Amino acid sequence: MKRKNTVRFGEILEEFFSRPYVAAKVAEGRLPDTWREVVGDRVASLTSSIKLENRILYVCITSSVVRYELFCRRDTLRDEINRISGLKLVNSVIVK
Repeated sequence: MKRKNTVRFGEILEEFFSRPYVAAKVAEGRLPDTWREVVGDRVASLTSSIKLENRILYVCITSSVVRYELFCRRDTLRDEINRISGLKLVNSVIVK
């Protein structure tokens, strides 16, 4: 315990969560919510699975029409996910 130069618990947590590895894991945990925010509720309801491996996002869509539309917009999806998460979480998106 220190009497001078005290550090607040919030500052310790902020420093911990700003570490690259921890920030990436937190963003990965929030990925389903981020996906819903990027594509909307209707497309998110058509998403059967979403998985991130080696910075490649694998998304399974049940509708062939929506799958094709998302396939054409993979780069936009990647950029928007990275923007919302605040770090380079996804390098590419594969839509199945």
